[in-house]
Amino acid sequence: MSEPERPVRPSFELTDRVAIVTGGSRGLGRAIARGFAAAGARVVVASRKAEACDRVVAEITEAGGTALSLPTNVGRPEQLQALVDGTVGHFGGIDVLVNNAANPLGGPLGDLTPEAFDAAFRANVQGPTLLAVASLGHLQASPAPSIINVITVGAFAGAEYLGLYTATKAAMWNLTRTMAKEWAPHVRVNAIAPGPFDTDMMGPTLAQPEFHRRIVASTLAKRIADPPEIVGAALFLASDASSFVTGTCVNVDGGLMA
Repeated sequence: MSEPERPVRPSFELTDRVAIVTGGSRGLGRAIARGFAAAGARVVVASRKAEACDRVVAEITEAGGTALSLPTNVGRPEQLQALVDGTVGHFGGIDVLVNNAANPLGGPLGDLTPEAFDAAFRANVQGPTLLAVASLGHLQASPAPSIINVITVGAFAGAEYLGLYTATKAAMWNLTRTMAKEWAPHVRVNAIAPGPFDTDMMGPTLAQPEFHRRIVASTLAKRIADPPEIVGAALFLASDASSFVTGTCVNVDGGLMA
């Protein structure tokens, strides 16, 4: 006898699930935090600046959602356990972790300094990995745990003048698959690889006319995305809709990799 079919719409809901979103105060992180809250999640907005986190929490609350501001610099290991403890202390557990915060350091590799190298890998690789480790026990106690690491399509091909940034994201793609293998079968771990999208981090680069033209031309969609267009992939990976999906990456790139 076949299993009864689950309703499609409820499988995308996140009702009462607790989700940490790092880098949640602006750009893609803000869009994910708001999107998760709209789907019923209790969201922890974690970013470096308290005022920015508070603004997003106010937006979510005004829209009828539930959110908590926990300012955190993921590049500082001593703050990661405080984020986990604060989340569990307030909401009672962790169901979803979105590792979105990142340091966008770029520039020619010929100008690379040891300080820049350390800062990029500390924020983009060490921080997300240690936060996942700190959250692991609580995720294992969840009935539906999911980790989502936000990388970039540049992780698969590199990018001129963004080599340091894309190298850190390539490392996170490798670690995503390792986490998925080591923490299976209970904790699902996946990645999202956005293509070009309009956000504060990419703003200065996209403002260069020639770069903007090249980026737009490189996509099949012939445009860049708005952050909310990437939220659907995050909602899919966080929810029961992706219950049989782990160790993979969802490209949201307007056909750039194609």
